[in-house]
Amino acid sequence: MTLQEKKFYPWVVVGLLWVVALLNYMDRQMLSTMQQNIALDIPALQNAEAFGALMAIFLWVYGVASPFSGAVADRVSRKVLIVGSLGVWSAVTFAMGYCNDFHQLMWLRGIMGISEALYIPSALSLIADFFTGKGRSLAIGLHMTGLYCGQALGGFGSLVATTWSWQATFHWFGIIGVAYAVVLMFLLHEKKNRGAAKPAVKTASSPTVRKESVLQSFAVVFSTMAFWVILFFFASSSIPGWATKNWLPTLFHDNLNISMDWAGPMATLTISVASFIGVMIGGPISDKWVRRNVRGRIYTSAIGLALMIPALVLIGLAHNAWLSVLAGLFFGVGYGMFDSNNMPILCQFVSSRQRAMAYGFMNSLGVIMGAITTQLLGNLAASVGLGMCFALMGGILVIALVLQLTLLRPKFDDKDQEEAISADNLAAETIEA
Repeated sequence: MTLQEKKFYPWVVVGLLWVVALLNYMDRQMLSTMQQNIALDIPALQNAEAFGALMAIFLWVYGVASPFSGAVADRVSRKVLIVGSLGVWSAVTFAMGYCNDFHQLMWLRGIMGISEALYIPSALSLIADFFTGKGRSLAIGLHMTGLYCGQALGGFGSLVATTWSWQATFHWFGIIGVAYAVVLMFLLHEKKNRGAAKPAVKTASSPTVRKESVLQSFAVVFSTMAFWVILFFFASSSIPGWATKNWLPTLFHDNLNISMDWAGPMATLTISVASFIGVMIGGPISDKWVRRNVRGRIYTSAIGLALMIPALVLIGLAHNAWLSVLAGLFFGVGYGMFDSNNMPILCQFVSSRQRAMAYGFMNSLGVIMGAITTQLLGNLAASVGLGMCFALMGGILVIALVLQLTLLRPKFDDKDQEEAISADNLAAETIEA
């Protein structure tokens, strides 16, 4: 029996992709905390607007590429996409250590945006396919903790760069990523028998499922009202999500009068550790709740959103270290509960044939909103203040919470179940006729 055929292999996939997720966020996050170190050699980064533009270019490119990367992932080997994207963005990270002007950094961040956009839709749809029954929220949530840990480790970028150099920091983490891509080539495998839902009983007259074109897949997904609601609350949560990733170290530095060497780890560790706790709470609760109530995943996600709202207000307005950390903890727990259920909720409304593409669109809109937010905060930092901007984000989440609770009403925990039942009924009707 091969490794792929063993019962525990789905959890091996989660473990393998957890490391990729860590590298994914760590490589992109390091730049935000190494700003002052890099600015010593590239003075353009001393300007807040220029730094905001540098952070935003990644998000713009990532956002535009995500829907197309998801459509590709629904049609080709997700293993190839995952290994390839990891190899490319790691090589880009390595190359960033050789940059000596602002424009070189901009080009490389753009290339990183394309390569990293291929990863998340492929990884989450692969995990969702391996976990068709219980454990889906927990498995996806555990994978997402890799992103949080990568964000946390990225927060130490300034400390590492001060100890060694920002060039060496980029070099070594790039080398690690390329080496791990080689490991994945041998250990990661695609899910067998991926594809369309089929009738439970095959007969000569059973309906044949035709392969959809990309445009047909787009039409199917966007004709579903539930998907528009999911898009809205995902994008709404992405605004404070990206704001904390890219600007919370700066906010703590300004509000608490501490150096960036410590503001970075304080911000990223607080959110990351709390998000991990949120996943470990929200994943199992969702997996158990949905067995008793098909809206259990939606309710769990809504609890997470509800925790994030007051936390954002306190993060923005508090000028005390303990209150800031407490608010960050509440935000992180809420975000973890919310984040671990996004793909499982999507699975309730979208077939496995279109999930990577659908999540690609979600990721795209979320990242584009993050790009706008990142750049806008850079422009508003001096006039309005970062703290007030964070506090106002809570109001957007109130709208998202109301829409989520009132409009999302799934019939099954997996859209494939609904399609399989419909296919069986159609097959039975055809036999009777």
